[in-house]
Amino acid sequence: MISRIVVATSDVFVRRLTPALASFVRDEREFRILDIHRPLPELRDLIRKSRPSVIITEWWPRVTDMIVKLGCPTVIADTDTIFPGCVSINVDDHKVGEVAAEFFLNAGYRNFGCMYLESPYALERLRGFRGVLAKRGFQVQAFKQGELGKLRYMESWSRPGDALRAWLRSLDKPIGIFAAHDPLGRMLCGAAVEEGLQLPEQIAVVGANNDELVCGLCYPPLSSVAIPWHRIGALAGKWAQLLIEGAAAPKSPLHVSPGPVVIRQSTTLSAINDPELRRILQYLRDHHRGAMSIQTMCKELRVSRRGIERKFSTQLGSSPLAMLRRIRTETASRLLIDTDLPMAQIAERSGFGDAEQFSVSFRKQSGMSPSAFRRSARNKPGGEILSRKSAATPWRY
Repeated sequence: MISRIVVATSDVFVRRLTPALASFVRDEREFRILDIHRPLPELRDLIRKSRPSVIITEWWPRVTDMIVKLGCPTVIADTDTIFPGCVSINVDDHKVGEVAAEFFLNAGYRNFGCMYLESPYALERLRGFRGVLAKRGFQVQAFKQGELGKLRYMESWSRPGDALRAWLRSLDKPIGIFAAHDPLGRMLCGAAVEEGLQLPEQIAVVGANNDELVCGLCYPPLSSVAIPWHRIGALAGKWAQLLIEGAAAPKSPLHVSPGPVVIRQSTTLSAINDPELRRILQYLRDHHRGAMSIQTMCKELRVSRRGIERKFSTQLGSSPLAMLRRIRTETASRLLIDTDLPMAQIAERSGFGDAEQFSVSFRKQSGMSPSAFRRSARNKPGGEILSRKSAATPWRY
């Protein structure tokens, strides 16, 4: 017998979840897609007429409460709030902020800002961003964006306000600014361009969610912390199946770790003023996948190894070899998250050479083995992160 799954979401969320949910169709699952923006009574009647075995939805003011009251097993794919009998899934928002902070630190920034909304998920991302930087002795200059009215996520924002533009003018530069989600990053880039500021030379911007239709159509194209929507979708599909089979919903929300920063033109690889050091960093990123050595690099670039190591130590608190390993680990992390490649191929593609060397180096850099990292990032058995948070989830638009 075919089970019917109602997916009541916005068009943005359908696009995010569909690739992962499509595989469940082969398992005799029929999906009914309903627009969450329909009038509430109309949406309620359509769900009832569909007679679903389970509902997959996103958190939305008033709408979620209505759906839960229908009494059907439900998976909510972007909330920390636990509703009776429902499964709550969310990205680890604190970690999203940490990823952005680490990116700017690795690029050599010493001035940092954050643009955020007065909502729990944005505040959690801000806390993660601030926490990493505070440990290194840095402060964050924060700007709180006011209410955005009825503008929806994919729509272009209205003209940036005077307060935002004044804040941008006041910042010490060069500066790395983290925007709590991509539309805020788009607004930030637009305001900076109107102020005649240079992106990314004076202001580098990293958003979050990595929505292609926002990031790719922004000027300049927006770098962003990747949210693993395919893993969230797969987890939603998995729990929809478990609820159909009669499984009990977990008592805590399930958290999925974010991916790395996807680099586009709104950021630079390095905020270092030293031209020679910038050239070295670019060389490491361009050649890290091959069988290169620091000695070979110095020879090709005609630089002194001792002089370069001294500059790395004083300006970056690192060494060329340590930076090379970090870059290779970043590449390996993306491959572990986004592909099913075996360890030997990931080792080769990230520049570690063989699987044994890759495993040893990756464990030193990340604190866990590559296989454990993959399990954790994909929420496979042994990798689910249970949150103790119970605050209401924000409207992410």
